[in-house]
Parts: sequence; structure tokens; C-alpha cells
Amino acid sequence: MHEEPLLRVRNLQKQYGPGCSFCEQQGTEIVEKNYCPHCGTVYACREVSFDLFPGEILGIVGESGSGKSTMMQCLYFDTEVTSGEAYLNDPEFKDQNVFELSSQQKRYIRNYKYGMVYQNPIRGLKMNFSSVGNIAEKLIAAGNRHVSEMEEISRSLLETVHIPLFRMKEEPRNFSGGMQQRVQIAKALSNNPPILFLDEVTTGLDLSVQADVLDLIKKIQRELGISMIIVSHDLAVIRMLADRTIVMLNGSIIEEGLTDQILEDPQHAYTQQLVYSLL
Repeated sequence: MHEEPLLRVRNLQKQYGPGCSFCEQQGTEIVEKNYCPHCGTVYACREVSFDLFPGEILGIVGESGSGKSTMMQCLYFDTEVTSGEAYLNDPEFKDQNVFELSSQQKRYIRNYKYGMVYQNPIRGLKMNFSSVGNIAEKLIAAGNRHVSEMEEISRSLLETVHIPLFRMKEEPRNFSGGMQQRVQIAKALSNNPPILFLDEVTTGLDLSVQADVLDLIKKIQRELGISMIIVSHDLAVIRMLADRTIVMLNGSIIEEGLTDQILEDPQHAYTQQLVYSLL
């Protein structure tokens, strides 16, 4: 039995700038890195296609500027795509390109189908709300109006991510970076989304804190069976978490496969360089 992908992305293109006959005629070969020297257009994502399967952790790795975070922002509707298609395996949106949905429908998907954990917790949390308030905000956006139920869900999630309950009424701005990331993860999980996006979630954290956050992500994935897309420039993070890995360079996918396969037998010169720098 062939399993259906939960999310199918085809030819996702994101460019900043109009493009010109020069870069369009010559195709990707002439564009230096992902920039056209003639018209100044930046091709942040070029024809990106992949599938995400149920219960899978998909790693996306690449250096800064490779397009991986832009791709994530397009998927989460933080930024508009230039062109491309994405399909959710969900009866409500069967065969509908989610990039073409109304802003109301996109908001619905963000509230019910997706969770997002940003690299910088300031993007994902309101720093002057309590931790419980942050989680409730996402629940309210999804239509929950029962205060006691929201408090119960919040308590349970904060326990899951190891935030002491005596601190649940505290504002995240008083927390360490690692604790802020854990509150963000709790908030992202509050509506049991089938898909969780994690963008460079351990960057800037101490190594011991990084290990705690990664353990937590693995535990959540095991217990809840959520599909995850994890973006990182750190292959050690990808090695620990991802079942399959996509390698991006200059806005394009240059290699993909099972994580072990990519780490043990990289084919592309850039991936080889990445892997050997980890050894």
C-alpha cells in the first residue's frame, strides 16, 4: 500500500524583483548564486518540489541564504509565493492549491492544520502575555470560548514541554531562550495540528539547552505522530531528528533522500562539503 503524502509541494517559486528577459531566457544557469546581476531580482526559492508523509520528520538543510526559511514562510502564508502549488491531503481542501485560497481559508489552515515555531520567539509569542495567555490566544483564534477548557489544555501542554506550572502566569519575556522556545512549541501544538513547522529552533541556544529542545521535539513526534518540517543549517540537528532530508543551495533543491543515506554517501559536492565539515 502506497501512503499518500500529507502535503505535496510543487514548483514553489519565490522571487523578489520583476525578473528580466536576461535571467528568464538564460534560466538558472546565468543567475549568480540566486541573484540576477542585470535586473537585481533575487530568486529566493526556485522550483522547489517535495512531499511530506504522515508521521514523518522532514529535514531541510542549507547555508544561510539558501532559501529554506523563505520556503517555510511561503508554506505558512507569512509571505506570498510568486508561483507554485501546495496540496493538503485533507477532505476540506481536497485538490485545492492552498496558495490560491482566500486569506480567510489560509487563516483557517494556520489555526487548525499548521503549527509554527520560529527561530526568534518574538515572532511566535506575545512577550507581554502570560504563557497561558499565549496558548489561549491560538485556541481563541480557532474558535474555543471555554475558559476552563483552555486553561486545562494550556496546563497540560506546558507540562508536556516542561514549563513549571507555578510559572504559567508569567510573561515569556522573563524566561530564558530555551524556555521561550518551549512555550512557543506548546502554543504551536495547542490545536493538535497534523503539520508542525520548525524554523532554526535551536539557533542561539546553549548546547545543553539545544539538546533539551531537540529531545522534546523527538518525544512530541513519537507521542503525537505529528508530521514535521524542520529547517536548520546544522546537520547535527538534522541527523538527530529527520527521517528524510532535503539539501538546498541558492534557492534550489540539490539533493534529497533518507537522512542516513545523505550523511553517509552524499552525492553533490556541496552536500559532501557540508557533511565533511560536520565530521
